[in-house]
Amino acid sequence: MERPQPGSAHEALEIFVGRWLGTTELAASPWGPARTAAAEVTFTRAAGGFAVVQTYRHTEADGTHFEGHGVFTVDPDHDETLWYYVDSMGRPPAAPARGVWHDSTLTVERHSDRGTARHTFRVDRGVLIHTAELRLGSAQDFSPFMTSICHRA
Repeated sequence: MERPQPGSAHEALEIFVGRWLGTTELAASPWGPARTAAAEVTFTRAAGGFAVVQTYRHTEADGTHFEGHGVFTVDPDHDETLWYYVDSMGRPPAAPARGVWHDSTLTVERHSDRGTARHTFRVDRGVLIHTAELRLGSAQDFSPFMTSICHRA
């Protein structure tokens, strides 16, 4: 049996690989008021090119910080990108978020009993932009939660 090789869906994740520095704008939410934090994001190839590991950290003006770690890979049977993600809020994912590419933007959604989080990742003219929107409880619409804008370090 031949060893499988990463495909074009894996290669699409390559655009994120590297170290990125910038800011995260957090909207007012149940977790705090609107605020800005210094952000650092690193994406690293892993598992022979079948995955990209993400490390995210932001530090607020008062010194508090938040961190998260993700693994992006591809479900070849469903042509979707999977995102396994854990963070310092302490809630493990019930299942990976599933997403698709539209042009050069990756959109993934995480579903839980609390609601849905929709994340978009893209690189536009050398700038990494990651947005997150939430639809909590019985809400019909998504609300902005955060936007990170980072440049390659």
